[in-house]
Amino acid sequence: MTRLLVYLPMLPEADRGRCCDFLRREFPALRVDLAARLEAIEPAIGEAEILMTFGAHLGLDAESILGRARKLKWVMALGTGVDHIVEVPTLPQDAIVTNMHGMHGVPMTEATILAMLALAREMPRMLRNQGAHHWERYGSHLLAGKTVGIFGVGAIAEALAPVCKALGMTVIGITSAKRPVAGFDRMYDRAELARAVAELDHFVILTPHTPQTDRCVGKTVLAAMKPTAFLINLARGGIVDEAALIEALRARRIAGAALDVFVQEPLPPEHPFWEMDNVILSPHIGAFNADYVEQVLPFVKQNLACYFAGDFDKMVNVVKKGAHHGR
Repeated sequence: MTRLLVYLPMLPEADRGRCCDFLRREFPALRVDLAARLEAIEPAIGEAEILMTFGAHLGLDAESILGRARKLKWVMALGTGVDHIVEVPTLPQDAIVTNMHGMHGVPMTEATILAMLALAREMPRMLRNQGAHHWERYGSHLLAGKTVGIFGVGAIAEALAPVCKALGMTVIGITSAKRPVAGFDRMYDRAELARAVAELDHFVILTPHTPQTDRCVGKTVLAAMKPTAFLINLARGGIVDEAALIEALRARRIAGAALDVFVQEPLPPEHPFWEMDNVILSPHIGAFNADYVEQVLPFVKQNLACYFAGDFDKMVNVVKKGAHHGR
């Protein structure tokens, strides 16, 4: 019997349950094991042929977890990012890796607009005043007429850019593959990042975390930003040098930041970000929503059906091909 391990420690319990119920109902021949925390993965990880997870959920334990998955043939990432999976040296070389590419444009666009509006309208200040029963009127900022830069021009950025244009913003793309894309006014190459951010009012990070983008938003880039500019990171924490960002925020060298992703997740309670009045935090929920499980399950069903039929070349969203591809 094929064994599949569901390891989703940061997903709500009800969502984990819906995933398992679906798998058992649709694929009765599949043995489904569930681990909601690291301590619970034994002995299932050693027998799992398929691992359903998020790269961010593996996190700093990825090398250890994948190193114990001695029978692993497929990692099914339920998000777009495959960091903490594909680059991990203990991942079996012949294992397939798939993700959920192409379904995050709408939720990530809404999350980005929320972040930009909350920063521009000083939402934390409103909430602090509400908590103190303090009536204070002040002039907040508009998005109309401002310039937004989107670092990482993929499917999500292609959905976001036209919405920003509809709000009256100038939209700049920063990418490793310069090309005309609808909704963008102009493009910069990734090598020009420090020059590009100098004209931005909102700097939105959507690029994948790779060795090339690791901590690429550091002191040099942050120093090039306007003191009135905001940084929004909805991609991966490792893209930003967190120590440099903390320093820039404390010194008010940039106006503020909205952060959904972090180097260490969950964010430790002692982390300085929690206490900063010019930072808005969210717990890695940019693309996550109440209907997320229902949105991913059709992809899960299709790929599992192909896997059991041996039609590996018909699997969708394959990020890393396995030993059986092309045979």
